[in-house]
Amino acid sequence: MDLSNENVIHVKKNGIEYLQFRRLLEYKDKIKHAYTLGINNDFRTSTPEKKKLSEEKYNKNINTYKTFFKGIGEDYTKIVKPNQDHTDEIKIVNSKINPDKPDFDVKEYDRADGLITNKKDIILETTNADCILLLFYDPVKEVIANTHSGWKGTIQRISVKTVKKMKNEFDCNPEDIICCICPSIRKCHFEVDRDVKEMFENEYKDLKNDQLCDIMQEKIPNEKWNIDTVLINKIILQKAGLRRENIIDSGICSVCNSDIIHSFRVEKQGYGLNAAFIEKPS
Repeated sequence: MDLSNENVIHVKKNGIEYLQFRRLLEYKDKIKHAYTLGINNDFRTSTPEKKKLSEEKYNKNINTYKTFFKGIGEDYTKIVKPNQDHTDEIKIVNSKINPDKPDFDVKEYDRADGLITNKKDIILETTNADCILLLFYDPVKEVIANTHSGWKGTIQRISVKTVKKMKNEFDCNPEDIICCICPSIRKCHFEVDRDVKEMFENEYKDLKNDQLCDIMQEKIPNEKWNIDTVLINKIILQKAGLRRENIIDSGICSVCNSDIIHSFRVEKQGYGLNAAFIEKPS
């Protein structure tokens, strides 16, 4: 299987597979990035102390990190990862907390779902199994960000809050910011009940009627709706000042491609995680 399309390249080398955005590759001398593939690779990092993974499973996942980063010629100990609690909190990263190992499960990022930095040699990571991951890059100010936006994060407009923080903290101009949307669940499979549908309706009353029609589709009368969270993020990012041509969508559904991309809706209990990385190397 090859997931390459007009916006992404499916890379297969050194025994690993990952996606890269063609647009970000235009800046390959300035940034590195990747979105992992492979259903046998799990990038979950909850430590045994937090009792979310057995020590055996944790060590296996750490070996997955080591193998992947060896394959791309990078040092996995440079990773900084938010703990992802479906919030709208975005943290600025000025330095690593753990000098000799990845910043996994550190309390400074307990409720964070997005990270921003202008520092070099810090790898920002987020993980998903259907949720949206957003890679941001401002080539003028040389600022990067990595944000996790599940449906709760989308309701809280975390993507726009990332842009605002880049603007406020680093003087970024939204017109310069590039945002790349990684594989995620799409409208074809994101089916919700009335309570979630009404949450989206209440939050996005500012959108035009035709936009709402594109976002929500009634699947079962008065019972089920399919919602396009990717389109929502595209619309609100444009309203936040990003240029349409700077919002790059992978166009890939995690559910439709669950044989190579982890999907919670397909795998259910014991689901694995994909990972997105972005870095400014020295």
